[in-house]
Amino acid sequence: MTRPLPPLSAQLADVRSSPVRDILELTQREEVISFAGGLPAPELFPAELIAGAFAAALAPTVAARALQYSATEGDPQLRELLAGRLALRGLDTACPAEILVTTGSQQALGLVASALLDRGDSVLVENPSYLAAIQCFALAGARMVPVTCDDDGLDPDALPALIARHDPKFLYLVPTFQNPTGRTLPDERRARLAEIAAEHGLWIVEDDPYGELRYDGEPLRPIAAYPGAEDRTVSISSLSKVLAPGLRIGWLRAPAALLPALTISKQAADLHTSTVDQHAARVSLQAADIDEHIARICREYRLRRDALLDNLAAALPPGSAFNRPAGGMFVWARLPAGWDAAELLAAALRHDVAFVPGAPFFAVDPDPRTLRLSFTTHTPGQIVAGLARLTAATTDYASAR
Repeated sequence: MTRPLPPLSAQLADVRSSPVRDILELTQREEVISFAGGLPAPELFPAELIAGAFAAALAPTVAARALQYSATEGDPQLRELLAGRLALRGLDTACPAEILVTTGSQQALGLVASALLDRGDSVLVENPSYLAAIQCFALAGARMVPVTCDDDGLDPDALPALIARHDPKFLYLVPTFQNPTGRTLPDERRARLAEIAAEHGLWIVEDDPYGELRYDGEPLRPIAAYPGAEDRTVSISSLSKVLAPGLRIGWLRAPAALLPALTISKQAADLHTSTVDQHAARVSLQAADIDEHIARICREYRLRRDALLDNLAAALPPGSAFNRPAGGMFVWARLPAGWDAAELLAAALRHDVAFVPGAPFFAVDPDPRTLRLSFTTHTPGQIVAGLARLTAATTDYASAR
């Protein structure tokens, strides 16, 4: 008799499939206008620049290096360039050795979980929070503890009581143009958060994939640059939103006390990030017009954001509310009392338009009236057309209630 195979790992038992990924599968039809995915606009990828970068990386005189195994920490020249970009954003990184190149910023989250979390540990998170981070920490066996949030983001003064009660390993947040809400933590809250982290011995994991996508206002310094946070903050970012997600180039900047453990975790995960992709990323960042490319996509994304904001009120039922993010990729909306975003999505799909219900982004106490809309993937004209379809879906749903 054939014996059954051993079961899957118990750590997968409490980890859900990403609802965003599941919804994206439902929206693959070409006729669907989808506000669901947080996807950069493919027509804005600098394809010619990247093609030239790969050609340079694979030139006969250097191809052997680009195709060989590499150091776990990443290509030294790429790390130096990334350090320079962080400095321009207000985070002085004089030593490229502080940076570890990762296979996308999602791997950076996994490395943090591997280095810091044991099963049963607590992690403080915004509520709502980035869904893939919740998924990653849950896979490590952690328990998510939500921090009180408002329209300006996380309330730092709520942290001391939570730290005393739950003894968390770290606080995870996306302070700039947050996913899913698009909100940005103000300067005074960043400073207060850094103070509290120092006072209470708390690690901070600052995820900043959207910081360069600013359309209004002045940039804020990363939390890691504030007094008290310098020696306890892991800063994570990516080239996915400003260059191309297919390169899978992310990085983390970590204090000396934590970087060796993260590097060992990286060795165990994949030895190193793709050498040839790192070389192509390096050549792309060295290009004279890379900053103009980023400015160009910001100009275009601002037009797309404005097209969504200018027409969204008419597409949602009376009594709805939504925010006006100064950058990033997302608008966060809330339907009036008695409405359910998941039920509205079912009606929307019948009209070939989609968004993401907000409930899955909550670690606890999900709000079924919330939804996330991404504005970067479609042109302003397509956005207006998609909102016209959403208006029809809203009318259908209202009449059926």
